[in-house]
Amino acid sequence: MGKALEMKGITKGFPGVIANDDVWLEAEKGQILAIVGENGAGKSTLMSILYGHYQPDQGEIFINGKKELIDSPKRAIELGIGMVFQHFMLVPTLSVYENIILGLEPVRGLAIDRQEAIEKCDEVVKQYGLDIDVTQKVGELPLGIQQRVEIIKALYRKAEILILDEPTAVLTPKETQELFTTMKELTNQGKTIIFITHKLDEVMAVSDRITVLRKGKTVGTVKKTETSKEELAQIMVGRKVVLRVDKKDKDPGETVVVVKQLCVEGKRRSGELKNLSFEIRRGEILGIAGIEGNGQTELLEVLTGLKKPKSGSVEVCGSTVSGKTPREIRERKIIHIPEDRHKRGLILNFTVQENLIAGIHYKKRFATRHGFLKDAAVSSNADELIQRFDIRGGGKQVSAGSLSGGNQQKIIIAREFNQEHEFLIASQPTRGVDVGAIEFIHQKILESRENGKAVLLISADLNEVMSLSDRIAVLFEGEFAGVIEAKDATEMKLGLMMSGVGGSLEGEGGGRNVTDS
Repeated sequence: MGKALEMKGITKGFPGVIANDDVWLEAEKGQILAIVGENGAGKSTLMSILYGHYQPDQGEIFINGKKELIDSPKRAIELGIGMVFQHFMLVPTLSVYENIILGLEPVRGLAIDRQEAIEKCDEVVKQYGLDIDVTQKVGELPLGIQQRVEIIKALYRKAEILILDEPTAVLTPKETQELFTTMKELTNQGKTIIFITHKLDEVMAVSDRITVLRKGKTVGTVKKTETSKEELAQIMVGRKVVLRVDKKDKDPGETVVVVKQLCVEGKRRSGELKNLSFEIRRGEILGIAGIEGNGQTELLEVLTGLKKPKSGSVEVCGSTVSGKTPREIRERKIIHIPEDRHKRGLILNFTVQENLIAGIHYKKRFATRHGFLKDAAVSSNADELIQRFDIRGGGKQVSAGSLSGGNQQKIIIAREFNQEHEFLIASQPTRGVDVGAIEFIHQKILESRENGKAVLLISADLNEVMSLSDRIAVLFEGEFAGVIEAKDATEMKLGLMMSGVGGSLEGEGGGRNVTDS
């Protein structure tokens, strides 16, 4: 069908780093082009240039064979380029159709013609086979449907090239499959999709061609039918990557974590914890799966001291921690990888070296008894951790906010795992992280298990939960819908429990008593 997009010799630099270095990329009409690469490989910068957020220092962009200057997102939209961001750009209090027409409202006189708006949105929905009620409030919709709204919003603006940035990061397996069906339907109608992801299973499932970036350069483009996950991982990272978790059998030891009858108010009804009880023993990983918003955040906030429970208790190593401050909890040898690295894990306008001591900055190693930081200790700590954890993006003095998402995650991993601990709480530890970093993070989590630590793993990635955990509990509306031994788990079983169908799994590893071994 011909080329929809060509990017030729794109170069873009920022202070201290060349993000894109003579990048070449082509996307065919009616095809899905996956773009893969390590964190910091230049994927996001390249797409920001295509969508008009940045201007390249060098290079040219051709849309349908014609050279174009894309100096703003408005110009990108005019050229038929739409972008669906990982963090949705929707107003939850508005209806679906109000979100779709925002900025392009049909008017009658001085007022918005709501009937025409609804009809126009319905036309787009029907044209592309996207089943959705456009009069519903966006905030009441599941994340998978909200993402569909973002896609409809782009199509309403006549997008012919659709950029999807980490589109499955917050989706359930069922929602992911529905998204892939939608993507195929769109390409069948001649749309071009650029698909950015770290999940190689997804790349192999849905793409037609794959472009690999490494250290800001184009390594090459291959057809999906002519490559494999293992080969892609090696091209991306520049070395052989172990894609399967090597978890040794291990008998758990004494109980470290005891949660009893925990009741916590939720941000919404589905997140309210209701008499939640569980135990975690030494050398054991308890995985918690579930659709986001079913109590995972509330559980984390209680365990880390950000929220007090209505009732119930949490004990770690025989000491009560529920109701304690975050610092008091940290002092009890509990480390935490937060679910939202921007909100809970980093201070984005602080430097890398400052973030590497955040939360432990008051300790003797880094501060004088008068509270002043020891600059030499802070600097040498950063040098050591940057090298050990391969944190890339400009060095210890750049702001954490200037790094790619994966390298921001590495700052948190480095800081937390550099501390002595008895209990590790890891929430979404590899979200938005490349295959090389995933391998490393998984190794660190398993090291905690091997060293006799208790580990709580909360992840939306079912493969991650199944491969790392010893036992898996599924949260549904603030309660455990079921518990299963990891060796007996399948995506289908977990998917049923995630939908609240726990009782049907009795006799297959299901049930509600998470304290059973």
